[in-house]
Amino acid sequence: MKRNLAALGLAALLGAASAPATAASPATTLPADSNVLFWSQDVRDLAFQSMERVPGASFNVIAAGGTPSALPQGAKLDLGLDLDDYMASQRHAGLLILVDGKIRTERYALGFGPDKRWTSFSVAKSFTSTLVGAAIKDGAIGSLDDQVTRYIPQLASSGYDGVTVEQLLTMTSGVRWNENYADPDSDVARFNRQTPVAGEDLTVSYMKTLPREAEPGTRWRYNTGETNLIGVLVSNATGKTLSAYLSEKVWQPYGMEQDAIWLLGATDHEISGCCISASLRDYARFGQFLMDGGRINGQSILPEGWMQRATAKHADIGIAGRGYGYQWWTYDNGSYAAQGIFGQGIFIDPTRKLVIVSNGNWPKATDAETLGEPRQAFYRAVQAAVDRDRSR
Repeated sequence: MKRNLAALGLAALLGAASAPATAASPATTLPADSNVLFWSQDVRDLAFQSMERVPGASFNVIAAGGTPSALPQGAKLDLGLDLDDYMASQRHAGLLILVDGKIRTERYALGFGPDKRWTSFSVAKSFTSTLVGAAIKDGAIGSLDDQVTRYIPQLASSGYDGVTVEQLLTMTSGVRWNENYADPDSDVARFNRQTPVAGEDLTVSYMKTLPREAEPGTRWRYNTGETNLIGVLVSNATGKTLSAYLSEKVWQPYGMEQDAIWLLGATDHEISGCCISASLRDYARFGQFLMDGGRINGQSILPEGWMQRATAKHADIGIAGRGYGYQWWTYDNGSYAAQGIFGQGIFIDPTRKLVIVSNGNWPKATDAETLGEPRQAFYRAVQAAVDRDRSR
């Protein structure tokens, strides 16, 4: 069943395809298959907080430890809107707002609660890129200018010759990739049909077959396969699993409250483009940790200036005022976000010391107009509420 989990992680979980909307009623059993796009909405409500129990699931634990870092309760933030209506319209299972490191809003629904984990989908991409920064700080990765083939030699004589670590982070490798989930001949579809090669990560086996379509650094193309390559690169460089490295660098020393899990693909490597499950508060802690420059006990685990560089606009995505950084969606006002299908997100505004975390189960995997734009409007409403609060 691990082959199916690879498909779950790279195709169903990360694509732009839409799951069919169905009438919701409380589910009592987990799905019998691993293709999330064919689960009913009520089954997703249950499965998204139990991904490690889905048939065929294999995972590593991201171990917590020690005393959890404090998230003190602050005064309720007056958002100037009906939060219950917003939560219902977005089908949010959890919503948490931190300002100055204090909880100003925390809500749960859909049977979810503070003692449970919810899946992240592509939010995990930003966790993976953060591990690149940690590996550079540790000296395991020499430089962002290093060629990818230095760390994944199996990619030599492929389209990735001459591609740098930074170009992989910004999805500007120039290697051809089709992430159209409606196309049965897309790279995602063909990736999921391939047979694993003994001793080689499934992602590497496929990605090394792809041709180059543009000079590295000249074209942005959203490419989940390359995020999976980043995960392989970090593991090869550090000699550690992504889960163990994340636990060592962040989860334990920063004081996350609960263990998290990271799903594995067919060749037993974390699906680094997705598939972390954690508690709502620990997602918020991660956002606060990064907004504070990745510091633990006054020392950053990241290179000097990493977050400023990682969350700067390195690629134009065709949306005014927005762009793409090192696996972060960027805003020209200095804010940045991690984003996953079905309504997952971590939005960070350093200017306002603001973190907004959402876990959800949208009726469709992606819905930019009906649900995506209202979420952007909600972010702006929270920013305005913080401004009003500070002016009092």
